[in-house]
Amino acid sequence: MIDSVRPFSQVDVFTDQLTAGNPVAVVHDADGLSDEAMAAVASWTNLSETTFLLPPTDPGAAYRLRIFTPRTELPFAGHPTLGSARAWLEAGGVPRDPSGPVQECGVGLVRLRSSGGRLAFAAPPLRRSGPVDEADVDTLVRGLGLDRTAVRDAAWVDNGPGWVALLLPDAATVLGLEPDLRALAANEVSRAVGVVGAHPAGDEAAFEVRAFVPAMGVGEDPVTGSLNAGLGRWLVDAGHAPSSYVAAQGTRLGRRGRVHVEHADGQVWVGGWTVPGVVGSIAV
Repeated sequence: MIDSVRPFSQVDVFTDQLTAGNPVAVVHDADGLSDEAMAAVASWTNLSETTFLLPPTDPGAAYRLRIFTPRTELPFAGHPTLGSARAWLEAGGVPRDPSGPVQECGVGLVRLRSSGGRLAFAAPPLRRSGPVDEADVDTLVRGLGLDRTAVRDAAWVDNGPGWVALLLPDAATVLGLEPDLRALAANEVSRAVGVVGAHPAGDEAAFEVRAFVPAMGVGEDPVTGSLNAGLGRWLVDAGHAPSSYVAAQGTRLGRRGRVHVEHADGQVWVGGWTVPGVVGSIAV
């Protein structure tokens, strides 16, 4: 039974070419929808995330965002933040600050800015950081199908989804991974695992990134803002990366995601191009 018809958008994120990034489904004017209805829509779209735009409860925010995977709700996620901001702007939203809107979500307020048409979000603080226990690294290595000696460094970079990250020798090692997704989904270390490795000097992208979240109903996420936000803090602070760089993601999935990471004035900004792909309505 249809209760209402709401505006609906689908935006491709971290790409300047439709179908080459990571799409997010956005339901506008979602006030009044139940948690069960939101979860059902997210399961139906079967994208890595579906979001719902709501009136803010904080006077400093332009809108409130709820973010669902096919199986669970997240307090924060990066590509849905950028895609939902683009959808809100395209629908006529006008931010108080001309540089960009402020989003309210499960981790609090998240600032966005636009530069040359490319949106970026201010990375939220990490909920968990620091080294990963050796036994936990061993568990993740088995799920990823790696030799333990291939892990150059490991850290918690969790800003909401639960990310733990492993630094591998190079981009080729990252691209060559054939993980056991069932083992990763069943591991008790983290439901969100990211890997990163450097490209040769002079390449367009400094790093190759892959993200595995089978416990959330997504085997490999095409392009992941929250992971890259956590990596941006860790890799720079640990001396593994310059203060600004571009990361590639989605290559193994036939995507061409590009994530721009920049440290400026004590803040980590994570950005990319966004391309509206679908504009219409949804009956929920």
